[in-house]
Amino acid sequence: MGSNQSREPWNKGKLVGQKPPLKPKDVWAIRIHLQNAHAVRDLTLFNLAIDSKLRGCNLVNLHVRDVTHGNQILPRAMVMQRKTKRPVQFEVTEPARVARCLDRKG
Repeated sequence: MGSNQSREPWNKGKLVGQKPPLKPKDVWAIRIHLQNAHAVRDLTLFNLAIDSKLRGCNLVNLHVRDVTHGNQILPRAMVMQRKTKRPVQFEVTEPARVARCLDRKG
């Protein structure tokens, strides 16, 4: 049963571990790309991710009701973190509000 074939690790030559944070010019490049692609939902989620600094699992569990009250987008929102079970409050900045408003028009 002993095979002499050596298997190459799946992550050989790849950058593993914590990645460096996005630079402001990278954030703006992504925003411009999403705007040009008319990807309003993705742009809104990206802006909320930048605003909140939430983990991905918490971000995808956000509901519209978490950041809105009626027809208004809240200036601040609070979400319970899944991993730590602690509430986190974050500001919904203007780019996220504008992207969401564009979504309602379209």
